[in-house]
Amino acid sequence: MDEKGPPIPAVIPPDEVSVFVDPDGSVTFSDLPSDLAQVAAALAGQGQTDLCPVYLDGPCVVLLDQRELPAREEWLRLGRPEEVADAIRDMAVRGAPAIGIAAAAGIALAAEQASDEPEQFFAKLARTCEMFLSARPTAVNLAWAVQRMQSVISRNRAARPSEVRVALRAEAEAILAEDVAMNRAIGRHGAELLPDGATVMTHCNAGALATGGYGTALGILRAAREAGKAIRVVACETRPRLQGARLTVWELTREGFDVTLITDGAAASLMAKGLITCVVVGADRIAANGDTANKIGTYAHAVAALHHGIPFYVAAPSSTLDPSIADGSLIPIEERSAAEVLSIAGVQVAATPTRVLNPAFDVTPWRLITAIVTEQGIHRPGPQGYHFTRV
Repeated sequence: MDEKGPPIPAVIPPDEVSVFVDPDGSVTFSDLPSDLAQVAAALAGQGQTDLCPVYLDGPCVVLLDQRELPAREEWLRLGRPEEVADAIRDMAVRGAPAIGIAAAAGIALAAEQASDEPEQFFAKLARTCEMFLSARPTAVNLAWAVQRMQSVISRNRAARPSEVRVALRAEAEAILAEDVAMNRAIGRHGAELLPDGATVMTHCNAGALATGGYGTALGILRAAREAGKAIRVVACETRPRLQGARLTVWELTREGFDVTLITDGAAASLMAKGLITCVVVGADRIAANGDTANKIGTYAHAVAALHHGIPFYVAAPSSTLDPSIADGSLIPIEERSAAEVLSIAGVQVAATPTRVLNPAFDVTPWRLITAIVTEQGIHRPGPQGYHFTRV
């Protein structure tokens, strides 16, 4: 299977550019600054050469089935938008940026399959957008990507369905190219935080598999190594779905990283022994004050890092910021099936019936976060937090 992303056609620009400012006003950044737009255009022209886990290919959305890793590498070709939504819900594709990319591709697919009769065409698109919005509630990138597709639909209500199809495919492919460009910028900025010889702990998977390519947290590790730094990685297994063990270790070992896998419960002990230089994680949603939702277990690592005086960094594109939410208490937390906890790889590990709580995410308060790295730089909190606001 080809691991290159698709070429990116010209795209109708959004009606409104989202701009965020830090409390002191020293850093202003948008969803896609002009320099990143140039990078995205370059990626589009050259083809995306990193692992790209989800992309449009003709009449299908192609995605790497992450449920099967690391045992086997299976690529799915999904011909119906409903199949793409199911893949998001079932975590065949996962990671906040990646599911946004998948949803956008699924909406483009729906347009290409919809009737040429305008009323039926736009009704089909409206239903499809709602279907994707309900697929997973916590990651804001999903809603962000759907809203971008809805904006294209709204601006083209007077156009022929054939023209809307072209515009939607272009927007979906642009979302992919922009994500890779942002990830590379995040990597460049974040690499400055890692000293040569650092041992970096990470949780869950915030690499190429969770994005359009390159990754956020793992993108920082890649960029540091590309800059000539020696980097060792400690990957937490990430119960209950083991994204750290199954996905992060798979990504890093295939690239020759020095990576050690640990149980989630071992993290604080390693910090206490002085074996961890810093922690770098991704994010699924970041509130206006910097409170960050990420995979369950992240909060505990942040508490331990603060206790031991270890820097704790969050890496995310601006599409993960949600300034409409004042703080983390307002972030919806997905509750997943008890079966994920009661069994591992189909083998029962707990007596039944057993009451199970299985939140997929937790929220790390901004006070525990040393810095948030976006495509525009390294952002540190003020006295009241990060204060990301839409202007």
